[in-house]
Amino acid sequence: MKKIVTSIVALTATTALMAGVNAGACKGCHGQNFEKVALGKSKVVSEMTHADIAAALKGYKNGTYGGPMKGLMKGQVAKYSDADLDAFSQTIGK
Repeated sequence: MKKIVTSIVALTATTALMAGVNAGACKGCHGQNFEKVALGKSKVVSEMTHADIAAALKGYKNGTYGGPMKGLMKGQVAKYSDADLDAFSQTIGK
């Protein structure tokens, strides 16, 4: 019974963190498995490390990261907390 309760708590915590980021909006440009070069300009996200993804997302949010798509991406991530972006980055990449 203890294992079941622990599993439910862990799943609930993970789901709560993931609920903050709309991955569907990301997949529209980056591909279902984050395998595409978005709009012909981005890195392939699935080839990035979790740490690099988190740093990029937070950098887009605070304006310190990005090339030609910097403005577009800032608008996509601005509404999320750093914790949301960290949790999301753990679900993609290496």
